[in-house]
Amino acid sequence: MDNKVHKGQEREELHRSIWNIANELRGSVDGWDFKQYVLGIMFYRYISENLTSYINKGEIEAGNKSFDYAKLSDAEAEVAREGLVSSKGFFILPSELFCNVRANAYNDENLNETLERVFKHIEESAKGTESENDFTGLFDDIDVNSNKLGSTVEKRNKKLAEILNYIGDMKLGDYQMINNFKI
Repeated sequence: MDNKVHKGQEREELHRSIWNIANELRGSVDGWDFKQYVLGIMFYRYISENLTSYINKGEIEAGNKSFDYAKLSDAEAEVAREGLVSSKGFFILPSELFCNVRANAYNDENLNETLERVFKHIEESAKGTESENDFTGLFDDIDVNSNKLGSTVEKRNKKLAEILNYIGDMKLGDYQMINNFKI
């Protein structure tokens, strides 16, 4: 298949998916605010999957065929923080990866606080690095405590879990192809 046609199909799929999410979940959140949630969380998914792919590829090439960064304990991952920040420009603990937050989202009574903490940790991981300016304030537009998501913490968390789930189901491409990502 022609690469140009494939990219066009991916773009159409992305647009269709975003509109489906908007139609299903928007409710009292206006289009502009909702877009900030969707795009911000899509980027969170992207950098989580990109980092995981980058680490997994290196481990597999080193002979550790069953390695999966997402299944590592945070303590085990912490030893690689400095090197990963140096090579990728940011760091995410395994427990804070999109896939792991999403997997527990409907059971997390404090999902809004979890996401706020994760976003803060990602931004802080880049402090003092070349990519600091790229990450500072990156997630500021995602107000996980906004009444626009729901009038109670429970309703907000349900909406956030739904957004995570919809974004997690989106077909966003092959992260193996873009391992050299550095903001």
